Amino acid sequence: MNFLLGIIYLSFISLGLPDALLGSAWPKMYLEFQVPVSYAGAISMIIALGTILSSLLSDRLTRKFGTGAVTATSVGITAFALWGFSISHSFWMLCIWAIPYGLGAGSVDASLNNYVALHYASKHMSWLHCMWGVGATLGPYIMGAALTGGASWNTGYRIISVMQVVLTAIIVFSLPKWKGRNVSAEEHIGSKPLSLKEILAIPGAKAIMICFFCYCAVEQTTMLWASSYLNLAKGVAAQTAASFAGMFCIGITIGRGINGFIAMKLKDSQMIRMGQAIIFLGIVVMMLPFGDVFSLLGFSLIGLGCAPVYPCIIHSTPEHFGAERSQALIGVQMASAYVGTCLMPPLFGLMANHISIHLLPVYLLILLAVMVWMHELLNKTVSGKE
Repeated sequence: MNFLLGIIYLSFISLGLPDALLGSAWPKMYLEFQVPVSYAGAISMIIALGTILSSLLSDRLTRKFGTGAVTATSVGITAFALWGFSISHSFWMLCIWAIPYGLGAGSVDASLNNYVALHYASKHMSWLHCMWGVGATLGPYIMGAALTGGASWNTGYRIISVMQVVLTAIIVFSLPKWKGRNVSAEEHIGSKPLSLKEILAIPGAKAIMICFFCYCAVEQTTMLWASSYLNLAKGVAAQTAASFAGMFCIGITIGRGINGFIAMKLKDSQMIRMGQAIIFLGIVVMMLPFGDVFSLLGFSLIGLGCAPVYPCIIHSTPEHFGAERSQALIGVQMASAYVGTCLMPPLFGLMANHISIHLLPVYLLILLAVMVWMHELLNKTVSGKE
């Protein structure tokens, strides 16, 4: 059990490793490819579309092959795609390699999250997502070290690719351990997967999908626009704004480490409500007409508030919908999450461009309100007592 849990922790670090690579390397990449800086969005969209598709297929794949096999294959596909990035020297090649990258990322994310939700306590879900934050922090550090050492951005991708190959080999070696578990979606291998229509007909399914959509919209919109908001709305210098915006990610990572201990005492629904309350407090602090310190505090609080929401929504899914349907529900939740990250940050960008970037706190507040509404509706629908 401890051996398998260690491998799952490594897997979550590996999930985070490539996530911020494109952003950290793009200032070098777009100059080499001689394309507009905005073209990074096209690559992100291709990755996201592949991730949405594979998330929706995760239930079917996991029922047929099992979590261990899906995880090993998905990480292997991601490693292959990252190696493809490392040998690319044109923009169109990146677009092609982005397809397997997205397909690999979605399946492993949904399948691993469901496996942990079924087998381990809520504290592990928080700590595992904290490990994702560690990976997301290490990725740009590795890329930065490669560039600082005089290597090209291709080398940074190659290093991460090799790390993923090693992890794939470890997971393949551990496959008997995955199959040895006796209460899981593995019991349902060979059973009929649920169609999207059947999933949407389940009471509470639409509410959890919208809730997750709004959460990821809050997280990604804040991550993308924090620096610009601080610079343009609060008058913070660009260099300082970039550092302040980083406090949001630090808040999430540290928060998930702390939440693992809090989860030993509180239920998932209580953890989610606590997180939503802290996000609200952070947004209010953002709106106060004070200086840099309050802006820093506001974004840090939003990060801390975001920390328990994602892992606790995932962890509560088997309890709300049953172990036999949890993989299907987590698959559509992950798909909803990626749709939120695709649509809502660019939508605010249009609002900032055509109306005002000062609207960021209001935009986040509306998304938070819908998230809270859907979470309470879910609890009322599935339990009537939460």
